[in-house]
Amino acid sequence: LFMKLLSDITNNIRQPAYTFGKPQNPLSDTIYSMVFKVYSTFSGRRFSTDLKIAKESGYAEQKIPYNSMFRYFQKKELTPLLANIVAITSLPLKSVEKDFAIDATGFGTSNFQRWYSFKHGKEISSRKWIKCHFITGVKTNIIPSVKITSEFDSDSPELKELVSKTAEHFDMEEVSADKAYLSRDNMNLIEEAGAMPFIPFKSNATPKPKSSAIWKKMFYYFQLNNEDFLAHYHKRSNAESSVMMIKSKFGGSVRSKKWTAQVNEVLCKIICHNICVVIQEMHELGINPNFSFS
Repeated sequence: LFMKLLSDITNNIRQPAYTFGKPQNPLSDTIYSMVFKVYSTFSGRRFSTDLKIAKESGYAEQKIPYNSMFRYFQKKELTPLLANIVAITSLPLKSVEKDFAIDATGFGTSNFQRWYSFKHGKEISSRKWIKCHFITGVKTNIIPSVKITSEFDSDSPELKELVSKTAEHFDMEEVSADKAYLSRDNMNLIEEAGAMPFIPFKSNATPKPKSSAIWKKMFYYFQLNNEDFLAHYHKRSNAESSVMMIKSKFGGSVRSKKWTAQVNEVLCKIICHNICVVIQEMHELGINPNFSFS
């Protein structure tokens, strides 16, 4: 069923116009191979058998050589395409999800970084990792939008893009996040998207006279109805469930060595997760998956 749904999505990918040189492999089959390879969690050589089965079943026109597939993982122009597929795979549940949670998680890499620590008087090395910012539905754990950054980027600035892209296709009612996302701008952005922001306030937060109405409203809600506020806020715990679902099934690290390939690999993990969520809801809610923006 995963192979069929993935084929339904990738078959809509247009092949770039041929210009010069050796004809390229079909882009739809290449994207299919990339996502299916991440789903399998196998190496390129071991995955070739699965890809052969997909071709024989009619889900792919060509069996893409694994070395060619790895080269496509390194293409920057595929990153926005994969991010768009993340949004497409969430669409079957746009009538189900109303409340959302925002969080970030890290995926380990095989790359190391070294620096000299004057505090400890020796050279220290640590494994690099990449950061995945995401927004997830709290009912089904579907992920409508995601942003990949380096491990040193902060969480709060990424809220704007995550909320804006989700609001394009979902009717948002609540957005919960931890204190790392607390800011007046983020509060206003969530309200503009038609949702209520449930972000706990820090101990030094105050309702200043020039603060926006939504900041004051949620501040007094937090102070005077704390128990009810926290009942809404703790829907954020479902973000941890989404992380567990992804990492336990598709791994908490990436195999790729280069940055672009690592970003694309994480996006493929999210696509795999979304399709699995859709399959689950097909059986639980009886939905008919429609991967269309209309």
